[in-house]
Amino acid sequence: MIVMKHVLSAQTALSLVQHAFAHAQAQGWPVAVAVTDPDGEMLAALRMDGVGPHILGFASDKAYTAALMRVTTKAYFEEVSQRDDSRIVLANRQRFIVWGGGLPVVHDGRVVGGIGVSGATAAEDIECAQAALTAEGLDWAVPAQAG
Repeated sequence: MIVMKHVLSAQTALSLVQHAFAHAQAQGWPVAVAVTDPDGEMLAALRMDGVGPHILGFASDKAYTAALMRVTTKAYFEEVSQRDDSRIVLANRQRFIVWGGGLPVVHDGRVVGGIGVSGATAAEDIECAQAALTAEGLDWAVPAQAG
């Protein structure tokens, strides 16, 4: 059996980084941006001058979490904070992060990657990621699965 996989192109990943950077620069927010494929593997990443490497690590982990969990990192936090068993799993799982700023990248109802922005406030990080996705005609809302 062959499974077809939908993945962001390298060019689109780079363009998402550029759009997020442009939005952050216009606002005066120092950020790092990372974009992954749907399996959380890095496609593009960059940090602004003066932004520490640990901030890029946070952006990378936000993109990873959003891509794998298929929800925003903010929504993932809301889910995890309600369940004791989820908090235990989160504490023992590397790379999952629940700070706002990670969004799944959705095209035609499918998660094709993740984007993470870090360095500003959570709301500002989210705004940068959303601006990048909007500029590329992509979404971050994953359609509910038919049950």
